[in-house]
Amino acid sequence: MELAIFLVSLFLLLFLGIPICLVLVLCSVVLMYHSGMWDSMIIPQAMLDGANNYPLMAIPFFVFAGEIMAVGGLSERVVRLAQLLIGRVRGGLGYAAVVSSVIFAGLMGSSVGEAAALGGLLLPMMAQVGYKPGRAGGVIASGAILGPIIPPSTNFILLGTTVSLSITKLFMIGLIPGLLIGLALLCVWFVIVRVDGYNDRVVFTRQESVRILMDALPAFMMPVLLLGGIRFGFFTPTEGGAFAAVYAIVVCTLYYRELSFRELLRACARAARTTSVVMLIVATATAVGWFITAAQIPMQMASFFEPLIDKPVLLLLAINVFLFAAGMVMDLTPNVLIFAPVFYPLIQQAGIDPYYFGLLFILNLGLGVITPPVGTVLYVICGIGNMGIGRLIRGLLPFLLVEVLILFLLLFFPSLSLVPLKWLM
Repeated sequence: MELAIFLVSLFLLLFLGIPICLVLVLCSVVLMYHSGMWDSMIIPQAMLDGANNYPLMAIPFFVFAGEIMAVGGLSERVVRLAQLLIGRVRGGLGYAAVVSSVIFAGLMGSSVGEAAALGGLLLPMMAQVGYKPGRAGGVIASGAILGPIIPPSTNFILLGTTVSLSITKLFMIGLIPGLLIGLALLCVWFVIVRVDGYNDRVVFTRQESVRILMDALPAFMMPVLLLGGIRFGFFTPTEGGAFAAVYAIVVCTLYYRELSFRELLRACARAARTTSVVMLIVATATAVGWFITAAQIPMQMASFFEPLIDKPVLLLLAINVFLFAAGMVMDLTPNVLIFAPVFYPLIQQAGIDPYYFGLLFILNLGLGVITPPVGTVLYVICGIGNMGIGRLIRGLLPFLLVEVLILFLLLFFPSLSLVPLKWLM
C-alpha cells in the first residue's frame, strides 16, 4: 500500500508541474501522514543529515572545474584536437563531435554542460558545411550521455554516497563501457554520412597540427592525471574534485591566459547556483528516503519482484524497463536518489554485483536526458540550434537505438564491464 501511495503521489505531483524539490518534500509529508509518524522535525533533520556528507563535497568541486573549463578556453581546444585526430575523414565534423564528447565526459562529468559547450561550438560549424539540423543536434545530444558514464561522473558520486559503494570502483566500471558507446556512435555516424551524403573534411598543416597538440595537451592530461591519481590512491574522489578545480584554474589563467578575474567570479556564481540546486535535491531526496525506509517500501518492492529473484537476467530486465520509464518523466539526479535505495536491497538478494548494477542503473537513467518529455539535453540543443524538438528527435533516433542496444548488451553480457573492472582495479 505504501509503495502505491508513494508512486502515485510522486508522479501525480510531477505531472502537475511542481518543482522536483517541492515534490520530494510533499511526498515526505504524504508518507509521514500515512504512517502516523507526524513530527515536524523529521523532514528538516533528514535533509540536514543528507546534505552533511563528506563524499558529496566532490560535487561542487567538479561542477566548479566544469564551469572554469567552459569559459577558460579548454572547450575550443578539445574540439580542435578532435578535428585533428579524425576530421580529415569524410563527415569529419560528426566524428569530431563524438570524439569531443568522449574527451569532454572525462573533463566535465555533466551531460547538460557537455551538450551546451559542444552545441555552442559545433552546431554553427555543422550548419555551415550543410549538415541537417536534426542530425547535427542528434550526434551532439547522443554523445552527451557519456557525461554520467565516463569518470569523473557526479552521478556515480551520488550513487556511491546513497548506497555506500566505492566511488573509485564506480568510476572505473564506467570507463570501458563509456568508450564502447563512443565507438558505437562513430559506427552509426559512418552509416549516416553515406546515407545523408556529407563530404566535409578538416585538414591541417603540420605547423597547425603541432600548435593544436601543444594547446590541447593540458586539457587532455587532466582526466589522465585525475583518474590515475584516484586509481593509484594519491587522492580520494573528493580530493580529486579539488585537484580538478585547481588544475582548471591554473591552466586557464597561467597557460591559456583566457580566464579573467571577472570570468572567474562569474564561473564561481554559476557553480554555486548549480551546486545549490543539486544539494537541495539531495537533501529533499534524503528526507523522502527516510520515510521510504520507515515504510518498508524496499521490502514491498522485493516482494513484488520476488518471482524473479532466482532469475537475475529477467530481474535486471524488469528493473531496467521501470527505470527507463522513470527516466523519461524525471531527471537523472532525483531518480538516482529515490530509486537506488529501493532497488539495491533487491539486487543484493539476487546476488547481482552491485557495481555492475550501478553501471546499468546510471546508463539507463542517463538515456532519460535525451528522451522526451523531460529530456533536459534535448531542450538545451533545441535552444542553441533554434530547432523544433520533433526534428531533433528524428535526427537523434538512430543514435538512441544503438545506445539502448549497448545497454542490452551490457545487461546480457556482464563480462563486458566486470572483466575490464578487474583489469583496472
